[in-house]
Amino acid sequence: MGIRTTFSSFSERKLDGTSDGYCYQSYFGGATLAHSLAMIKEFLKEEGYDDLPLPKDVEELKKFKLPTRNRQILMFEDNGYVHNPIKILFPSDPKKSKMLLLEIYDENAPNHLLRFHRKLWD
Repeated sequence: MGIRTTFSSFSERKLDGTSDGYCYQSYFGGATLAHSLAMIKEFLKEEGYDDLPLPKDVEELKKFKLPTRNRQILMFEDNGYVHNPIKILFPSDPKKSKMLLLEIYDENAPNHLLRFHRKLWD
């Protein structure tokens, strides 16, 4: 069963990702950004998220990247593609320039939308 139907618990680890019970996070790193995006698309398909609209390719994904390197702005804005319940983000660390961060939020969790839009702090 995929993450969508049985969301990861805090102690569960899958593909080197982590979950706090509300949000699953994992870095995907391929030889290029295109490979990283392809890995994410395949992972989402396997985990039950194949019905979500996703960027068709890395060029389209780059259009969602914030045009700033200001770390203060990047702390408060999602730097990448956001479509409930997933986020495909560009890491701020230059050493991870070919990696993408995938965040998947549990749609059935209490206050899901508030968590997804960073409006709720536990």
